[in-house]
Amino acid sequence: MYQIFLTFDFKFLSIITNKSLKRSNLEIEKHIETIQKLSLSMFRKNFFGIFHGSVSAKIAQNKFLINKKYAIFDNITKNDLVVLYDKKDYRWNEASIDSEIHLNIYKNIFEAKYIAFAMSPYTVSYSLNHSYIMPKDFFGEEKFGKIKIYDPKNFDDWYERAPYEICNHMINEKTNIMIIKGYGVVAYSRTAQELVKDIALLDNSCKILQYEKIYS
Repeated sequence: MYQIFLTFDFKFLSIITNKSLKRSNLEIEKHIETIQKLSLSMFRKNFFGIFHGSVSAKIAQNKFLINKKYAIFDNITKNDLVVLYDKKDYRWNEASIDSEIHLNIYKNIFEAKYIAFAMSPYTVSYSLNHSYIMPKDFFGEEKFGKIKIYDPKNFDDWYERAPYEICNHMINEKTNIMIIKGYGVVAYSRTAQELVKDIALLDNSCKILQYEKIYS
């Protein structure tokens, strides 16, 4: 009788485990499709370079999906993405150089479900000669108000400081989007659609501000 119960328990656990694995794999597949659409959209807007930029999706509290170092953003495939855990292993070696930044945001900001680092051209160029962005167009002003531009000062050790300084800035400023002078834009959101919308809206506001100078 004891043997029968053991066999039953083992089979039951196997069924539960298999179902959990299938559910997890389906969720990852869904995130892959979302990232593919997100990457192509942002690449077409010149928010990503050929090998520059990063995008990720949170899968669970301790793991996320992110592009690899040499991913080409207009044609992201499964092979260009990697699942990372908070405990580093061999997979971190092929992941995006921005992976630490993404991890620290996911660990400390619950609302973050998707993250992107973009080099939006108008936003980056505007950041070079300003200390804040104050949109004058209706949609930009309504959404952002006034945004501080963060000056990293020294780029030599920026990648060592970035994971902590970016996350701290977002928490302290109570913002989901951060403009780093001469570097780019880091943003998070609960949905992929909102993430793209925020980055695009900000870049359009910066474009309008620069056009205003030309035509005024």
